[in-house]
Amino acid sequence: MLDILNLKQALKIMSSNSNYKDASSIPPSGSGGASSSGGQRAPFIITYLKDVFYGVKSLLVGLKRTLYYFTHHKEIITEQYPDNRATLVLAERFKGEVVMTHDANNEHACTGCTACELACPNATIKIITKFDISPEGKKKKAIDKFVYHLELCTMCNLCIVACPTDAIKMAQTFEHSVYNRADLTKTLNNPGSKIREGVE
Repeated sequence: MLDILNLKQALKIMSSNSNYKDASSIPPSGSGGASSSGGQRAPFIITYLKDVFYGVKSLLVGLKRTLYYFTHHKEIITEQYPDNRATLVLAERFKGEVVMTHDANNEHACTGCTACELACPNATIKIITKFDISPEGKKKKAIDKFVYHLELCTMCNLCIVACPTDAIKMAQTFEHSVYNRADLTKTLNNPGSKIREGVE
């Protein structure tokens, strides 16, 4: 009986003490919470200021080149096309299309070996050959048509490198806009042209 009374008294004491908060659990004002938030805020501000600094630095580097051209007009490489079409100068490495060179006698150096056709990665070139009869009465392989599909050409230059007789080259023409796609399929050998003597 005594033990039950002691237990009831202990429960009353515990319930009365639960209405008070432990002072040790309350952080002192202006110390713990403020310092932790300030510590988190400091790295963010540093990162932000660094980003602003490097952004401004990058902008000034670009403006330096722009301002340089304001005082060095002769070094400007931008072409004012089409206003300067008559005086347009393209870089030597520019590639516009494949052409076959012919001399004054309408002769070329293409033997019809199809090396360029085999080197082309996307079937831009089609070589159609024929057999001519030589003065000695022998059959000799010759080119009938050099068909070039400009719309498929990637200007990779592999056909030029593969040609053993330098019969073709890259031209710098670039105005290829047409209304009919069929106009982009060209025959590179001139009508009535023939292979140059001595080219094998």
